[in-house]
Amino acid sequence: MPQTKAYQLLQGFVPALIAREILVRKEVIASSKWRNFFIICFCLALSACYELIEWAVAIVSDTAAEAFLGTQGYIWDTQSDMAFALVGAIMALVLCGHIHDRQMRNITGQSNRPASPTAD
Repeated sequence: MPQTKAYQLLQGFVPALIAREILVRKEVIASSKWRNFFIICFCLALSACYELIEWAVAIVSDTAAEAFLGTQGYIWDTQSDMAFALVGAIMALVLCGHIHDRQMRNITGQSNRPASPTAD
């Protein structure tokens, strides 16, 4: 079970960094607060899609849905998976925002263009 929760953290962490880079480079959302809100919503939607696919596979497969989903551990597994993805997305934005900005500036040669959560 700990490996599953680590995966769920990564399911929020990695997409958050990818979405952040795309939004910053393409200058889609100017406000860092709105950009971070959108990134978190995107990561939660991605996690929800994964959970819906998991549920659909359980329904369509030959095994009973309760048997498949019951092996996950407990009835709140879907909600806890999404909560871990949420925490992973927030961790990516808070812990890596400034580092990510610096790396993008080094790659693109931009000078002092803040894109961190504290820019607004």
